[in-house]
Amino acid sequence: MNIQPEHISPHEIEQRSFEIITQELGNIRLDPEQEPIIKRCIHTSADFDYVKNLVFSPNAVPLAKAALKKGACIVTDTQMGKAGINKAALAQLGCDIFCFMSDEDVANTAKEQGTTRAVASMDKAAKLDRPTIFAIGNAPTALIRLYELIQQGLRPACVIGVPVGFVNVVESKELILSTQIPYIVARGRKGGSNIAAAVCNALLYSITGRK
Repeated sequence: MNIQPEHISPHEIEQRSFEIITQELGNIRLDPEQEPIIKRCIHTSADFDYVKNLVFSPNAVPLAKAALKKGACIVTDTQMGKAGINKAALAQLGCDIFCFMSDEDVANTAKEQGTTRAVASMDKAAKLDRPTIFAIGNAPTALIRLYELIQQGLRPACVIGVPVGFVNVVESKELILSTQIPYIVARGRKGGSNIAAAVCNALLYSITGRK
């Protein structure tokens, strides 16, 4: 077997990756607003299923971008998701990012109420007095709690619902799909904190021009 890797400079790797993605998509035509998000999820995962798995509510992308332009905050359900979102792009827009999962008060509340930290962290995030984008890539219980809070009147700027796994994952996403809140959801079992970060970064890069 004679395998010859491409000789390509480090700064050109991402550009070349997106060229390959475009080539392999072939004749598939994507919505121009959704295209950067779908392609970045494919770039992150090497999984072309995101072409059909990602579901967008009407105007979800422009509404999420409008919120970011006004300095919305992003709340993640993992430190990994938080770490993967471009901080320079956030700073350029005056946005903040939070993950409350490791907070002592969240741990105490979860223990007292017999629930998960993900649920307790959503309750804490719901008290933020500013437009909020929720980027959920790990915990279906976080999405289920968000659904309950939405039923009680919470109005997120957008819910990015992409948890990965088997238990209550599909069901939690379907709950979000039943709401009137702006959402970007990876239908089915696939997703992850890296996908949540990829969606956020695609939104940020489309506004700031950063990479």
